Amino acid sequence: MNDLANSTMTPKSPPERIDFNTPEMKRKRRFRALKDKLTQWYVFVGGLAVLAAITLIFFYLAYVVAPLFQGAKLTAETALSPAWMQDAGNPLMITIEEQNQVGLRVSDKGEAIFFRIEDGAELKRVALAIPAGATVTSIGEDQPGTPLMVLGLSNGQALVIKHSYLISYPDNKKTISPAITYPYGEAALSLDEQGRPLEHVSLNATDKALVLAGATGAQLHVLSLTQEENMMTGETTSEQARIELPQMTEMVKAIFIDPRQQWLYVINGRAQADVFSLRDRSLNGRYKLLEDADAEVSASTQLVGGVSLIIGSSKGGLAQWFMARDTDGEMRFQHIRDFQMSTAPIVRITAEQRRKGFVALDASGKLGVFHSTAHRTLLVDQVAEGPGILALSPRADEIIVEQGGKLLPMTLSNPHPEVSWSALWGKVWYENYDSPQYVWQSTASNTDFEPKLSLAPLTYGTLKAAFYAMLLAAPLAIAAAIYTAYFMAPGMRRKVKPVIELMEAMPTVILGFFAGLFLAPYLEGHLPGIFSLLLLTPVGILLAGFLWSRLPESIRLRVPDGWESAILIPVVLLVAWLSLGMSPHLENWFFGGDMRMWISNDLGITYDQRNALVVGLAMGFAVIPNIYSIAEDAVFSVPRGLTLGSLALGATPWQTLTRVVILTASPGIFSALMIGMGRAVGETMIVLMATGNTPIMDMNLFEGMRTLAANVAVEMPESEVGGSHYRVLFLAALVLLMFTFVMNTLAELIRQRLRKKYSSL
Repeated sequence: MNDLANSTMTPKSPPERIDFNTPEMKRKRRFRALKDKLTQWYVFVGGLAVLAAITLIFFYLAYVVAPLFQGAKLTAETALSPAWMQDAGNPLMITIEEQNQVGLRVSDKGEAIFFRIEDGAELKRVALAIPAGATVTSIGEDQPGTPLMVLGLSNGQALVIKHSYLISYPDNKKTISPAITYPYGEAALSLDEQGRPLEHVSLNATDKALVLAGATGAQLHVLSLTQEENMMTGETTSEQARIELPQMTEMVKAIFIDPRQQWLYVINGRAQADVFSLRDRSLNGRYKLLEDADAEVSASTQLVGGVSLIIGSSKGGLAQWFMARDTDGEMRFQHIRDFQMSTAPIVRITAEQRRKGFVALDASGKLGVFHSTAHRTLLVDQVAEGPGILALSPRADEIIVEQGGKLLPMTLSNPHPEVSWSALWGKVWYENYDSPQYVWQSTASNTDFEPKLSLAPLTYGTLKAAFYAMLLAAPLAIAAAIYTAYFMAPGMRRKVKPVIELMEAMPTVILGFFAGLFLAPYLEGHLPGIFSLLLLTPVGILLAGFLWSRLPESIRLRVPDGWESAILIPVVLLVAWLSLGMSPHLENWFFGGDMRMWISNDLGITYDQRNALVVGLAMGFAVIPNIYSIAEDAVFSVPRGLTLGSLALGATPWQTLTRVVILTASPGIFSALMIGMGRAVGETMIVLMATGNTPIMDMNLFEGMRTLAANVAVEMPESEVGGSHYRVLFLAALVLLMFTFVMNTLAELIRQRLRKKYSSL
């Protein structure tokens, strides 16, 4: 008993406690803290790296784009006073050859002097084939970039000359040998049969004909010379014909010939231009060039290509004119744009030979550099003490002014004159267009091409493609996300959600390939069926739901709750089969057998096979997974307590969805839409392969477009590194980046506001 008592009275020992301070546990805690710290720094550094990468991309794009908006720079070189200028006569014209090494000066003494630009040393002096007793009274050039000149003589004749430069390498040393030739013979051509001095001359030469024009006082003389070569004997025969035109009433100041030999422009009087049709031999019209009654035309020239005339006034202004159709469809001489250089009279204007730029010199010695298309005044600088003769090199990087018996050479840096804010975003009146337009056409095969670098149609095309893609993707993706997260059974959701998200793994190049080669022609041949499918699918789904609600409860209860959507699969397939199967019959019944022709002829709407409808379907398919996945997660993440509480208070499932679930999930849904919009804006391969890549501004569903991203992908490989085209493409990329940044910033601000507003639900 005592033993039992002792055993029962002995107190129990306390349970053994776990020691959390063992060396092993301490090591685990230290290792876990280290991992937490490393993870924290990893996330922090990674986030900063992403921000830094985006910032560096932005600044790199800005660095490449910035030179586009810089002006020209003029560097004066040492003035030259060569000895040969003392007896060289009065200068009529100065030109510079391609390499900026040799210059040519033609004087009224009938001499052509070639000189070295570096030091002004005389290289060669050529006595031109001037008839005995005649002197040079005027000089004219062909279009900028051509080496032909015409000399007007005191006996009413004209002499056509050509300057050339032969490059050779004797003893491995580059040598330029200048020469003067006579492509139409050394015999001068007679313009004024009465032998009066030609005060103004001009010429234009093509492969088939030479047109010479001269003026004596107010009288015009136009001569056409055609040459034909016998294919059998090689003998060349020429034929001359005079072109009789209505005579002038005012004294002629300048003459210009259209390069197509269609128009003859005659500047006369104080500020008047008479335009003659060389084909009809009639007067097209008389045009007043200056509005200021006190001003008069003091200088003029043709831009490269010969389409435009630049008119300089005695008040320091410059204006561009060219032929374009008016509202009545008639060709008229149109005033395009103006420049203001100074208040002194413009005395010389010289056009660039490869761009639509020009330089002008006024009576005070100021020199201005301009570009017509971009409507830019790039430079105005004092270079001389008074008026002089001006020459611009073929590459537009060297200028020579002869003034006061000196040669004033200057280096011009003007790499990107074609770009301005108005040229990029505003309507521009281009040559051979009837009105100002938005146009993107960066390259062409001819050398006198006028670059058209408007980003407006590309930006418009980007928004157009995104709009039609979102028009299809947004309703489908959001509705599918809401149904999957709120109504669908968990077992079915686990199967449907991964399948839809797997669509995102589809390469866009495959989608573009499919859309361009199969979907586009299929849509063209089944337009009634496609539109029927888009219209009848929601009707079929609603009708199926209505019929399902009218079935006996015993039948409806056989389908597990949340699996009802599986019944819609055969409904959608049946609607698609009926719509596409009825397409030929619908086309015959309502559209005369060809809906595309009906759209083009009856509605007057242009139809392209690869159009915005194809892009909307293909790109919408690519965007749906992004929007669906984010929106579905947002709806599914709504606390279950909110839903159950709403239902417990008597709200129906639909009321709970619209007044509780969607409002709570609205920040996430909005984010999904913005991310989908960003994906659509930046998409490249689908729009590249599924559209005609035509940069037009039209919301027509049946016309294509060109987006900023697709344009960069298409044209970047063929652009010259560092050129204007190259930098404008980088500007397009910068615009795309800025657009995405602004959209995402606005989206985040709106999302935060929605979250704050509905966080109390």
